[in-house]
Amino acid sequence: MELILLQKVRNLGTLGDKVNVKPGYGRNFLLPQGKAVRVNAANLAAFEQRRAEYEAKANTMLTDAEARKVKLADASVTISAHASAEGKLFGSVGPRDIAEALAAAGHAVNKGEVILGEGPLRNTGEYDVAVHLHADVHTTVKVIVVGDK
Repeated sequence: MELILLQKVRNLGTLGDKVNVKPGYGRNFLLPQGKAVRVNAANLAAFEQRRAEYEAKANTMLTDAEARKVKLADASVTISAHASAEGKLFGSVGPRDIAEALAAAGHAVNKGEVILGEGPLRNTGEYDVAVHLHADVHTTVKVIVVGDK
């Protein structure tokens, strides 16, 4: 399936690139999310007319992500979870829990931006968690998981 990207997509391309993707990825993710349109004469003409608008939107998204990165520079959150005496959690701490803790601390982060490379946190301790705010803007946040009494 050949598509025109309307914004930068990680590991795929940048604004205005024509890319070939598998049909399921295009139909189920890129098209519904508004990240791409199908390649045809009408869409090519419409894209070229609105290219400046798409570039301005991409620049504002990038500057917003940079501003959020500055706010998250030294952010640290503490999450309390039910744990055993050895420090093993009864359950786990996932991206949603971390995003909610960051939102409670005054940082606008959604769960899709929190990346846990090794899966959910299942033990107490301090962790450095990656936060991808934009395709080009990444930062880390310190998450402290403590057992509640």
